[in-house]
Amino acid sequence: MFDDLRRAFRDLMAAPLDPDERRPALAAMRDTLVRAKMALDDVRDQVSATRRRLAEEEAELATVQRRRQLAEQVADAETAAVAAKYEAPLLERVAVRRQKLAVEEQELALAERDVAEMTRDFKAASVGAGARPATRAPLDDEALGLGQDDALRRETDAMARARSRADAEADAEARLAELKRKLGQG
Repeated sequence: MFDDLRRAFRDLMAAPLDPDERRPALAAMRDTLVRAKMALDDVRDQVSATRRRLAEEEAELATVQRRRQLAEQVADAETAAVAAKYEAPLLERVAVRRQKLAVEEQELALAERDVAEMTRDFKAASVGAGARPATRAPLDDEALGLGQDDALRRETDAMARARSRADAEADAEARLAELKRKLGQG
């Protein structure tokens, strides 16, 4: 999921830009970063869903095991056998769900590091520093005292301002062209 976003971001960072290409490249980097943060939220949601499902399955397993033990204590072989029949696949499902959660948590950690690196690179590029030196201190949103919602809102607002600015420039160009056309005819 993040491979394409990371690759697009690195391509933008590696491209030599003249001043005229800098603003569109930064806008593309910002868009990529916003998409990456949204994808990161999706990964977090997926991890939360897996945790909830694991908790449900563990509770179901505990119930089946408790019923089996109670049936064994009262020497109810038939109930104990039925409980044991359901316990085996539940044990297997819980083990697989735990492995899945571990993998998803690792994926989340990787994605968080990727987004943090992309954020640092974007901030460095937006102040004209180009590629981030390896020794530079991270400038992530937490270091600036911004929460994830604040950072996303700030980036969305910046995108809206950029679009508004581009619309205003296009309107001014159209008016200028119209004025030139009128003056040329008059």
